[in-house]
Amino acid sequence: MENTQTFAQLSDPHLSSLDGASWRDLANKRLLGYLSWRRRRRLEHRSEVLESLRRDLLGVRPGHLVITGDLTQIALPDEFHQARAWLDSLGRPDEVTVVPGNHDAYVHVSWAQGLSRWQPYLESDEPCRDAGATSPETMFPSLRVRGSVAFIGLSSARPSAPLLATGRIGDSQLKRLEMILDQARSQGLFRVVLLHHPPVPGEERWRKRLTDAAQLCAVIARQGAELVLHGHRHRAVQSRIEIPGTHVPVFGIPSASSVGPGTGRMAQYHLYTVHASKSTWELELEVRGYTTEKDRFVTQGTRRLEIPRA
Repeated sequence: MENTQTFAQLSDPHLSSLDGASWRDLANKRLLGYLSWRRRRRLEHRSEVLESLRRDLLGVRPGHLVITGDLTQIALPDEFHQARAWLDSLGRPDEVTVVPGNHDAYVHVSWAQGLSRWQPYLESDEPCRDAGATSPETMFPSLRVRGSVAFIGLSSARPSAPLLATGRIGDSQLKRLEMILDQARSQGLFRVVLLHHPPVPGEERWRKRLTDAAQLCAVIARQGAELVLHGHRHRAVQSRIEIPGTHVPVFGIPSASSVGPGTGRMAQYHLYTVHASKSTWELELEVRGYTTEKDRFVTQGTRRLEIPRA
């Protein structure tokens, strides 16, 4: 097992275009999302920023890449095709791990027309091979082990009513998460929990919250984790989940394609380096942000944390 691992996190790229959408496609909640895209989102989320991000990742070459949801705008079938082509440009499925966001479940979309397009990027190292049982409910939590790091993916993506962007993990995922966290701890792995919605209760507005955040935090308090990463808020945020004797650091990240507006909303991604010592995990975080002046991503800050080994 390698002592040092690197991985990057990006989130909320909202990379797809709705230029080809027909009015027949918009006969539900999608109409509101389409109007939002026409008026604001297509100007805020820029393809040239994503291309600059792709070039930067090719130069930095992290050991693994995780994407915490919202690749699409309103979850049209063609958007899943667009996102798959973009994922293929970033790396092989074993090099990139994806969990879906609320925009990827904007309305109910069948598995065949939606997330199945990304299946190689979603599934565990040892996926369920029963094709008839493949669905978000059976695929998550996902588990991918890369060196000393266990990436544990959760799906909080659920269709919601108009004007809502809530998420939910659900009892079956939480039950399996408890077992996965326990097993990964016994193997001495650095456990990174990935989801789209912020996991700490009360830190997101009611209409955008994770409805079972308290239950998720209770599982992590019992079994522990070393790091939790999320997106959804389109800005950099840091929080913590209290566990006996210590806490789990929680990091959120801005959209990977955004050019604002607003303080803290310019595109970023995070680069993590994990080093295992005898009694602690040494974690270094490098923030890489987009600059419109240079049309590229540059280092905007670093920080170091020491996390006790379970």
